[in-house]
Amino acid sequence: MSLYLWLDLLSLSVPFLVSFHPRIALYKHWKALSLAMFITLIPFIVWDVYFTHQGYWGFNEVYLSGIYYLQLPIEEWLFFICIPYACVFTHISILELNPKLSLSDKMTKRISIFLFVLFGSVLLFNYDKAYTAVDMAFAILVLAAVKKFNPKLLTSFYITFLFMLIPFFIVNGILTGTGIEGNIVWYNDEQNLGIRLGTIPIEDTAYAFSLILMNLFLFYKFKKKLI
Repeated sequence: MSLYLWLDLLSLSVPFLVSFHPRIALYKHWKALSLAMFITLIPFIVWDVYFTHQGYWGFNEVYLSGIYYLQLPIEEWLFFICIPYACVFTHISILELNPKLSLSDKMTKRISIFLFVLFGSVLLFNYDKAYTAVDMAFAILVLAAVKKFNPKLLTSFYITFLFMLIPFFIVNGILTGTGIEGNIVWYNDEQNLGIRLGTIPIEDTAYAFSLILMNLFLFYKFKKKLI
């Protein structure tokens, strides 16, 4: 079995099993979560396929199963299922353990403004770098949508996101070469800032932000409608 596939399955394993715990009971909302993951997957896959085709990033066949669809390894497709599932589970679990965990509306607004300025500034000065530009633009769009239609989500997400970054960066670290020979996913640094957190492009923080927040936003939206 490929290393990338192992990472996908290990990321999913514990969250999937604990989803049946009565305090979490995420299994009761699999339909809402499936819809959220499917819709979120669409723009990220389109983005992924285009960037792979353009050579902005790619995959090391040594660590793959060899099964591809639309030029992407099957492991990459599974990434957009396993990681969002694990992150939604983590968000719910943290709030279950700490129901009052949230920022004030004032602090949430300040963080949102800071992020808009940060993402916007990076985009403005690096619009010629494909990964950086698309990453920042998408983060702005997702944050704007959530701020307009479910601002309450941000009061807890800004906290839980910090916890979710830990496993996310462990997985991304291995994908980009931490602890292994070579890497599973490589990046063309001409299309990003060239700044790394260990082996991870700094843009991946915004990528994680958008991926997780979009899944959570849609999950809560569908969960409310399907109850």
